[in-house]
Amino acid sequence: MEGTPSRTAMFAATSRGLFRLETTSPWVLDDVLALVLVGPVWQQLREEFDPLFPHPARREARAAVCTRSRYAEDRLAARAFTQYVILGAGLDSFAWRRPDLLGPLTVFEVDHPASQAWKLDRVRDLGLPLNASQVFVPVDLEAGPVQGALGAAGFDWAQPAMFCWTGVAPYLTAQAIESTLHTIAAAAPSSEVVFSYRAEDAVLDDTGTEYARIYTPIAASVGEPLQPGWPVSEIDRLVSRCGLKVVDHPTRADLQQRYFAGRTDGLRPYTFETLVTARVI
Repeated sequence: MEGTPSRTAMFAATSRGLFRLETTSPWVLDDVLALVLVGPVWQQLREEFDPLFPHPARREARAAVCTRSRYAEDRLAARAFTQYVILGAGLDSFAWRRPDLLGPLTVFEVDHPASQAWKLDRVRDLGLPLNASQVFVPVDLEAGPVQGALGAAGFDWAQPAMFCWTGVAPYLTAQAIESTLHTIAAAAPSSEVVFSYRAEDAVLDDTGTEYARIYTPIAASVGEPLQPGWPVSEIDRLVSRCGLKVVDHPTRADLQQRYFAGRTDGLRPYTFETLVTARVI
């Protein structure tokens, strides 16, 4: 992906936008800017990749991509953080979409330099406003810890912060995941991180298994191969080893009850990806 934006980040943003177009309200996440940020290429992505996935897998995947963003933003809103770090921010539109949560909040968007440069060009082309509370930090998470880059960008390691790290770990090696969690553990006590990881194949249902079968070669073909899945128990041990404490590890049934209860269309997120919240102790 050298010199080009992340294709998987484009996939995720396209999923958030199409979820809004193709699903009846109430939406678990109402991302009105997702397709705008991707640009006209979103139509090409839909035409190229939608036919590869059966309808249930496509539908549940889009619900899951929106759910992970909503879940992180709910954790942010529940506590009085003044710093919000989005690791692997991609085409996230939080800073424009949630003015109600900004206030004293400084948002640090951390992403691969090529992807971030492309996003900033897109933001300028669209005329979206930028201000001092929105800080862009170009970092390759596979190349090393983000601690120094964040500090240089003005992040205060002595103040509690919320880290959002969703849709990234499934593409990273175990070493890179552990390194990033160690870095987060250096933040002030009571800081939190929401991250998502690829579930182990043994816990996938039929739709999740089908999604994994189809999406794995797609990710590899765009130079962003998926890494093996994790058992829940191994993630819990990894979090503890890195100096953090798991405070929420919702199952799909938990997420369905929180965000999809009362729907008559049976919509729910897929089993391919699992969310967890860990706290600095």
